[in-house]
Amino acid sequence: MNVGYARVSTQEQDTSLQLDALLKHGCKVIFEEKASGSTRRGRKELARCLASLRKGDVLVVYKIDRIARSLFDLLEILRQLESVGATIKSVTEPLDTTNSMGVFVVQILGAVAQLERSMIRERSIAGQIAARERGRVPGRVRSLSADEERALVAEYRAGGITYQGLGLKYGVSVSVAKRAVYRVTKSGDYLKRARC
Repeated sequence: MNVGYARVSTQEQDTSLQLDALLKHGCKVIFEEKASGSTRRGRKELARCLASLRKGDVLVVYKIDRIARSLFDLLEILRQLESVGATIKSVTEPLDTTNSMGVFVVQILGAVAQLERSMIRERSIAGQIAARERGRVPGRVRSLSADEERALVAEYRAGGITYQGLGLKYGVSVSVAKRAVYRVTKSGDYLKRARC
């Protein structure tokens, strides 16, 4: 079944052009919303649309930017469609995963996105190394001094107080109290992940 999705960014804009095109492409169900495309969280109809798709369904959009504002967002949506056996087609652009050439184009987009992520990671690591060489430790300044952190951990180990209680006592968030305890009580694996 062809399922349409139409979106405009503001209440003043109109989806008529998109709706006409989606109907011409045989969409039996159309999800429509007026919401900014900057985050997926604010697009409730998109979430409903994606959740409704089943094996063999084709998600039809007027333009790809109606459904995804970034390549990463698009690839995440494509993975979600693939997991349920659905495909996507743009009315006005050559993105169409219902055929082999369209799948090839999407795979190229995926490779480009992976390259972009790798380059960003390399630049980030190089920046951290350069900062360390200049004597600067990357990351936020800790909320607790070394002495305060030792006292907090000692109280936690003694028992009878929660992370929330420690946070209130030392004037920090629950997360800060937990991280202080974890740095002492968890494995080296946790410490490596926490630094990333």
